[in-house]
Amino acid sequence: MPIEIPPKLTERLARARRVTVLTGAGISAESGIPTFRDALSGLWANYDLQELATSEGFARNPKLVWEWYAERRLRVAGVQPNPGHRALAQLEKRYEAFTLVTQNIDSLHQRAGSRAVIELHGNIARVKCSREHTVVSEFARDDSPPCCASCGAYLRPDVVWFGELLPPEALARAEAAAQECDVFLSIGTSAQVYPAADLPLRARAAGATVVEINPEKTALTHHAHFALRAPAGVVLPQLLAALGEG
Repeated sequence: MPIEIPPKLTERLARARRVTVLTGAGISAESGIPTFRDALSGLWANYDLQELATSEGFARNPKLVWEWYAERRLRVAGVQPNPGHRALAQLEKRYEAFTLVTQNIDSLHQRAGSRAVIELHGNIARVKCSREHTVVSEFARDDSPPCCASCGAYLRPDVVWFGELLPPEALARAEAAAQECDVFLSIGTSAQVYPAADLPLRARAAGATVVEINPEKTALTHHAHFALRAPAGVVLPQLLAALGEG
């Protein structure tokens, strides 16, 4: 269902030269990917996330964790980018500087055509050595889990688990993009997980226009200049149309 795009928002986007976007689980949910906690269903319903998404859980039961992520990887591979993802890829072409920061690990932005993507929480399609932390592309795919050919340690998903720090270089680039943009779009994120939740606040403090796109109110809502209460797949194509790009 169409929503009304405020003319002042269209005007600010039309004038902007530098745009930064933060996306969260909401935009992926529109493609059919369950949110992290919603994925604890079926065979996984009785498991605790601390057993499946921490380095301690992996140390205790690497086979269990590997198989949990293998199932999620298959599920992600079977979904497609939605109109929200595709609209962001189209929007990127309009601006002198456009940075897409995502908390998602599903590659849907890249598959939709986005190029300037910063992955704060890693990527479920990648695998790395649990000891050397180097990304590995060739490994015994029938093993559960496989081992690093270099050092013999178990391989693990290249994602950020609970209790782990975000990749420093990715976070630094995201913070710089937030502080240097004219418009900041926060899309489908709860605005509760730090340090990502601090990015729109940094942008606002630096003088940017902050826009929230989310069906629900969040902790960010009262800080946003514009809050559009609808899914990204509805709002973003309409924003493109309002800018003459649809």
